[in-house]
Amino acid sequence: MNEILESIFSINTLAAAIRMVTPIALAAMGGAFSERSGIINIGLEGMILTGAFAGVLGSYYTASPWFGVLLALLAGGILGAIFALFTIKFKADHVVAGVGLNILALGATTWLMQVIWGSRGSSPNVNGLEEISIPILRDIPVIDKLLGTQSPLVYLMFILVISGWFLLFKTPLGLRIRMTGEHPEAADTLGINIKGVQYFSVILSGVLSGLGGAYLSLGHLNWFSMNMSAGRGYMALAANIFGQWNPLGGFAASFLFSYTDAVQMRLQGLNLNIANELIQMLPYLLTIIVLAGAVVRSRPPEALGKHYEPGGEG
Repeated sequence: MNEILESIFSINTLAAAIRMVTPIALAAMGGAFSERSGIINIGLEGMILTGAFAGVLGSYYTASPWFGVLLALLAGGILGAIFALFTIKFKADHVVAGVGLNILALGATTWLMQVIWGSRGSSPNVNGLEEISIPILRDIPVIDKLLGTQSPLVYLMFILVISGWFLLFKTPLGLRIRMTGEHPEAADTLGINIKGVQYFSVILSGVLSGLGGAYLSLGHLNWFSMNMSAGRGYMALAANIFGQWNPLGGFAASFLFSYTDAVQMRLQGLNLNIANELIQMLPYLLTIIVLAGAVVRSRPPEALGKHYEPGGEG
């Protein structure tokens, strides 16, 4: 029993959770921007997966992981633009379009991996991002083990989460985004470009999710594998709802999921008399429970999922 408690509450588990929270937190923040503007974004999973593939592809052909990161941002943004086109211009059902996007991303990345590398399982190893050490943090006891040395994308994630919260709640642009998702009629009356705000928010969600995917394939590992996102986009969706469409709340919920994931990995190494498959279910089971409870208790943006045509109801 002591061994189990030590695994659950150890510094190593916390450090692993911090590494694993990055793609979920970034996608959750992307979901917050998209859904605050009124667009339900089920497609976060596909955007993460596409970013992970594009990151490895860029690093493979240029030997530069940072070029891979840039390509991941571009790929995520393009997928976000496609999703925005269907949901905003063509008024497709947001959930159906998002599910379709996820299926497209899974099929396309699997096919391209086979065409480019002749494998449906995984890509060759590529140059990944080297971890960096922050002098001030590495000199503080306990903190040094958690944040002293990490992938640069982990530090970037913290900066982006705080910046995203500031943008959404402390700037005129953030007010326009929130007003578009709450009262598009009033926003339209004030001269706010409803579609422009929605396109910006959805494409931004794709860019942030693509960055999360780049972390998976270049910051956490050095290769791409089929279905590498492994449900993280759905965890991000749940974290966004549980976090009340707030980047900071989404980060807190994302950390809960990543911590549970880190715990299940540690428990698998203890040779418990429990099937590993049951232990591996923990983060996904928590996602279902949290999402079910959050949907009941949370108040989403008033116009979330509704189509609005400037000049009148769409």
